[in-house]
Amino acid sequence: MKHVTFGDKAVLMGDEAADTLLEYARVLADTAHADSVTLRAISPDGNTVDAAFLLSASAVLMVESTNSDVEAPDNAEAVREMRDRIDAVTRPPRAKPAEPWPGPHFDFTEGI
Repeated sequence: MKHVTFGDKAVLMGDEAADTLLEYARVLADTAHADSVTLRAISPDGNTVDAAFLLSASAVLMVESTNSDVEAPDNAEAVREMRDRIDAVTRPPRAKPAEPWPGPHFDFTEGI
């Protein structure tokens, strides 16, 4: 379990979710992009909540370890989505050659 502070708000979430959130924030900042992600977290009052994060170069985000033994909310799908987005930015697909245009072929040299 990790303690995630975003701006002036703090929540608890699983290690994998917190670490992936921090990595995604770094990738976005490095590439001058922004994005939003929603993760399940435990609020200061102990409730399980959906926490939305707007990640950009100016986002104030800190992740720290805790000694909490509370079970972390499931964020498997959100973590998978963030990792896919990280891969899309850090390992973009190779460009593929374009298909030949199927339209009529004109001889523009005709009449010259």
